[in-house]
Amino acid sequence: MAQITTKQQRFISEYLKDCNATQAAVRAGYSEKSAYSIGQRLLKNDEVRQAVEAEMDRIRTENTADAQEVVEYLTSVMRGGERETVPIFVGEGVQELIEKPVGVKDKIKAAELLAKRYGLLTDRTELSSPALVQILDDLEGGENNG
Repeated sequence: MAQITTKQQRFISEYLKDCNATQAAVRAGYSEKSAYSIGQRLLKNDEVRQAVEAEMDRIRTENTADAQEVVEYLTSVMRGGERETVPIFVGEGVQELIEKPVGVKDKIKAAELLAKRYGLLTDRTELSSPALVQILDDLEGGENNG
């Protein structure tokens, strides 16, 4: 397995910024005239491609909230532990920013999302019965038949 060069590592770092192989090649120090073909060739290189994928996975893992984090945040909102910055007007066109607890609507929405998560809200009604249902057709010879 070939070793990734310093220049290839710079390409990987630059590519992760905007996923533009041509610009990444230029910023990594490759020739502008051949940056397109070099960028494409580098992305096909197994070691470079694997390094890019590994770094993207690491970034995605660091930046993506997991289920536990989401539940903890919603719980904090519901309990009033989160604050928001809002502008208030103190004079002619002058505004001041203040920090206040989240509003009731936000708390209710957080509670609703948590309740859905734990199956506390059910919108469907299920009927079950061990008995068989028999449908009788009263159109033939019945008293409603005219």
